[in-house]
Formats: sequence, C-alpha cells, structure tokens
Amino acid sequence: MGIADDFKIFLGNIKIDNDATISARYGEITSALNRTFRDTESKTANSLQVGSYGRWTAIKGVSDLDMIYIVPAGAWDTYKAGGQSALLRATSKAISDRYPRTTVKVDRLVVQVVYKDFQIEVMPAFRQEDGSFKYPDTANGGSWKITKPQAELDEIKAANDRKNRNLRRLCKIARAWKNKHGVPMSGLLIDTLAYNFLENTNEYDEKSYLYYDHMCRDFFKFLSEQPNQSEYAALGSRQRVRVKKRFEKKAKEAYELALKAIEANGQANERQKWRDIFGNAYPQPEANRVQEAAYSAKGFRETEEFVEDRFPIDIRHSMRIDCRISQNGWQPTQLSDLLAKKAIILRQKTLHFYVANPKELPSGVEIYWKVLNRGEEAERLDKIRGEITRDRGSWEQPETSDFRGEHLVECYAVLNGTVVARDSILVPISSKAAEETGHAS
Repeated sequence: MGIADDFKIFLGNIKIDNDATISARYGEITSALNRTFRDTESKTANSLQVGSYGRWTAIKGVSDLDMIYIVPAGAWDTYKAGGQSALLRATSKAISDRYPRTTVKVDRLVVQVVYKDFQIEVMPAFRQEDGSFKYPDTANGGSWKITKPQAELDEIKAANDRKNRNLRRLCKIARAWKNKHGVPMSGLLIDTLAYNFLENTNEYDEKSYLYYDHMCRDFFKFLSEQPNQSEYAALGSRQRVRVKKRFEKKAKEAYELALKAIEANGQANERQKWRDIFGNAYPQPEANRVQEAAYSAKGFRETEEFVEDRFPIDIRHSMRIDCRISQNGWQPTQLSDLLAKKAIILRQKTLHFYVANPKELPSGVEIYWKVLNRGEEAERLDKIRGEITRDRGSWEQPETSDFRGEHLVECYAVLNGTVVARDSILVPISSKAAEETGHAS
C-alpha cells in the first residue's frame, strides 16, 4: 500500500465510533426541552448541533459536544430583563426532571449534561431574523450575547466542496496531531486555521489522498509561521476565536517530522515517522519475517502501554511537566534547564517528575504517569516498563537514573474518563556515574 491508502486507513481509524450514542443523547435532551418549552416530544425540532460535531470535523474520542436549543420567541418577554440565570435554570430543570440520574450543571453560558464518555453543553438561545442567536451570559450581573454558528456550518460545507473535500479531512488530521502532542487548541481554532490555509492556496483544490503527505507538511509549515496573535476571525461567522496557548513551536516540530517522513517514502520506517506525528491511529509498519524473528529473540517483555488504548483523548487544556534532579552532596537542577543546554543526565541521580502548571488544569482531573526505559541496558535487564499508572495524589513521580539511554516520561490529565491534557519529556541518561565526572551535572 502507498501513502494514499495509509491516509485513508488513518482517517477511518479516527472516525467517530459512537455516532448512535451521541445522536440518541442529543435527541433525549431536545425532547426534554421541547416538552417543557413547547409541550411536544420531538427529538429533532428546535435544536442545532454545533461545534466540531456539527461542523463534521470531530474525531474519535470527542468529549465536548455543543448544542443550541431554540427557545420559543414568545418567551423573550419572560427572560429579556435580567433573566439570563433564570433561563439557564429552567433549561437545567427541564433536563433534570426528565433524566434525574444524569448529572446536569449550570455554567456561566450553558447547561452541562455529563455522561460517562462525553458531555453536551446546551445553550438556550433566541433565534434572530438574520439567523444569529441571542444567548444568556450570567457574568457581571447578566447580559445577552450574539453567536452565529449557522454561518460557520454553512461556510465549512461550502469550502469543503470547493476544496475537493479536503478541508474537513485536514481538520480531523490536525486533531489527531493535537491529541498526540498535547496542543490545547479549540476545535473552532483548528477549523479556522485549516480553512485559512486551504483558502490561501489552490495547490490541493483538485488533489486528494495521494498528496496528503505534502498537504500536512505545508499545513504544519503554515501553522509554524503564524504571527503571535491572541485571536482569529472564525470561518463564516467572523467572530473572535481565542488562542489559549501558542502552538507554533509544536507545529514546527511536526513540520520537521513531516519532512523526514516524506524523505523516508517507501522505506521500512516511513509509517513510524508518520505515527510520531499522528499517533497509533496511523497504520503500523509492516514487519517482515526477519524483523519478526529478531523481535522474538529480543529476550525482554514488551510491557509498554498506550494511553489511546485506555482512554479517549480530546486535548483541551495545557499541561507541562518538569523534573528536579538531585543527589546527596550535589546542587539540584531542573531537567528542562539541562535539556535547553543539550546536556545529559548522569547515572545514580534521583529524578523527581512533577506537573509544573497545576493551576491551569481543571478541577477534578486525575493524573496518570508512564515511564518508558529505552536502550540496551533496560532491555537486557527486562525493565523497559511503560505501564500507565495512576498518580497517588501528589501529582509527582519519583524515579532514579539507573539505565543509560534516552528514556521517555509521559503524563496525562484525565477528566470524566477522557484525556484532556498531556505532556512528555525525553530523559537522556549517560553511561557514566556521577562520581566519575568530578562535578555536578
């Protein structure tokens, strides 16, 4: 198989696999609200699926879904004068009364309906003559704001048709990269940037899967060269989309990885290089009999676990891990400082990994760690590890620098059963012991 087949398989692997469940939940909420506000039982009328799911750009593991419920125009007089909180409470009560075992919470702008694997944020709103919606904001005493999701839905469909169906596929591919590398970009920001990229080139207007390697390369280059700005104008609606964290550095890393993957075209390691960008949903390298024989003769157990096999992934928050390195009689130092100097860690050190930005993570998250030992020494001793373990409550992971080689530590923040933030750090360990150097590391 070639690159076109690989990208087809990849996109198939990240396709949403619980459509029926999601549609059923949308229907249940819509029916409950229609019953309260209109005395009907319809599961489809008066609601609009918006967000990534509504734009058809979401992928497997999506955990935040959005919905607008269109409140009857006749109710405007009831809520227009400071009734923002009352409208959200009425929306919440309608859902809770119908489904009392479901967790329903009122937030600043929406009502959150929390299920096992995802949540739906319901925004009650009044449709305006121009197709926009007026919705409640309970902050600072309450106000009414305008949103234009239908313009976004219409424009992404039109642009996708203009661009040979490549826009929605690129949006999904970008989400796989985002989830693999822990890039906290909102779905609307990803869709807007993918839209801007394709609208500013005609290179892929008549091309498809066979050129997706080059399309990804060029898109990551486009992302890496974005100006340092705090917001963008959303496709279609032109409403402001906030940039949570800078993404240019990780986009540049992805661009450089894409260059290497394209250079490896036809080679045995080509697929692995794309998997380094997009994760395990990209097709696995084909192992020949010689490779399989060598694998079986390694003499160590393959104990590495992969987070995507355990949890859905939908990165929405920023996480950063670091490590304090210490040894009795030596000055402690930070791993990030050593890596910035392209230094390596000596053996016989104590390594104390920790979450460096805990306040940026949402309340209620659970932390998990993965420590993977690499290199001949760890393999010889059958201690490559790689299991995913739950944090004991301190958001810290103590280790020691026992084996030379370049090791990997990953950390995951899990909320309601979904990975919402992640980070990883490479740990290069020298073969020399600390006492052999004569100075602190």
